[in-house]
Amino acid sequence: MNWLFAKHSSGIFVLRIEDTDVERSTGSSERSILEDLVWLGLSWDEGPEKEGRFGPYRQSERREVYQQTLRKLLKENKVYPCYCTPEELEARKEAKLEKGESAVYDGHCLHLTEDQKKKFESEGRKPAFRFHVKQMEIRFTDLVREEIVFQGENIGDFIIVRPDGMPMYNFACAVDDHHMAISHVIRGDDHISNTPRQLLLYYALDWTPPVFAHIPMILGNDRTRLSKRHGATSVAQYQESGYLPDALVNYLSLLSWSSESGEEILSVDRLVREFDFKRISKSAAVFDTEKLDWMNGIYIRQASAEKLSQIALPYFEKAGFPVASADEIVPVISALQDKAERIDQFAEKARIFYQTEPSPENQEAREILQNKEAIRLFTSFLEETDSLNDWSGDIFLKVMKNIQTHTAIKGKQLWMPIRVALTGQIHGPELPRIVGIFGLDKCRQFIQAVLENK
Repeated sequence: MNWLFAKHSSGIFVLRIEDTDVERSTGSSERSILEDLVWLGLSWDEGPEKEGRFGPYRQSERREVYQQTLRKLLKENKVYPCYCTPEELEARKEAKLEKGESAVYDGHCLHLTEDQKKKFESEGRKPAFRFHVKQMEIRFTDLVREEIVFQGENIGDFIIVRPDGMPMYNFACAVDDHHMAISHVIRGDDHISNTPRQLLLYYALDWTPPVFAHIPMILGNDRTRLSKRHGATSVAQYQESGYLPDALVNYLSLLSWSSESGEEILSVDRLVREFDFKRISKSAAVFDTEKLDWMNGIYIRQASAEKLSQIALPYFEKAGFPVASADEIVPVISALQDKAERIDQFAEKARIFYQTEPSPENQEAREILQNKEAIRLFTSFLEETDSLNDWSGDIFLKVMKNIQTHTAIKGKQLWMPIRVALTGQIHGPELPRIVGIFGLDKCRQFIQAVLENK
């Protein structure tokens, strides 16, 4: 949504790495973010590897900016040090809950004397820093949710800098949004409760806040927050599973937004052109993998076999098929793409083209080969193709027409035994495509093998 809005408005899309949580932020997680966005085609205008005038873009590299702002707020008595330990905070919270009172911070350290502060520091305590929230109304207009109101007394004095000097999320984001000239913040509606805290910081610093838009969360089919139990949750996992980037972007855009036309298959250009906050739903979006598969299948059918072959090649190699280049599998991909919904399905569906001894997939297939009419059919096929030099799907159709004329076998009895003999399967790609890829010698070999096993 951020990317679509930036492109729609001819704006700047900024990628900022919020890595102040040392335990959760790693070099590999950052690389994943960059790689995922590149794969999706969501290129950023400023950020890591594309430094602009508002860098650096990693919050871990901006600590001095936060410290300067902290000093300003301390000087103006809008922030105060808090020496409470986690255990003390939890005990007071539990006591307040038992009395039926609000669990917000009780301001225990708000009026500490200098002597009290020195005593805590002599005990080895390092302070966190809390922003003092006054009893006031915080009101803002959200581009999706419209007017939202919070009461200051329900927020409580919140920590903006940890004892180790690292900024908390709300403080770092507010400072960075100002210094990076961010005009719009578009994020999940689970962040709505963070917005009043950030606005209070803006007011305290006499800064103009950005415009906020909170879009619906993505839920699983059971209408709980999307998680690992619902399947893949990272972009990389969808890439590995064989989804095309344009299909995934198209699908994700429709989880919170819809085109005025009602159409669902929308190019990236159309998504950018038609984006409008008025079309964003307020209801939570349900991630439906079946619908994503359907949409991805449409994109697969629209793509060229050459492009798909490049993407599918690693799957063929992993399956152990003797393939030297993507060019070799173009005919196979072309034969299969009408039925595939994911790239990873191509290798399994392509197994028929690389097996050396096809065997019937089930009892029904075995019975098809044992039929007496099938024996006549196979014998006639070998006779009709014995003197052929050329072979193609069209020639195969002529051969089958001649067999029908000579044997009076027609319909399923004509086509199904040939399919099972060549592939072992009752259903699959069009037979003319299969035999064209197989070649005449392989077709004759497989059918001869069925007759010899009778």
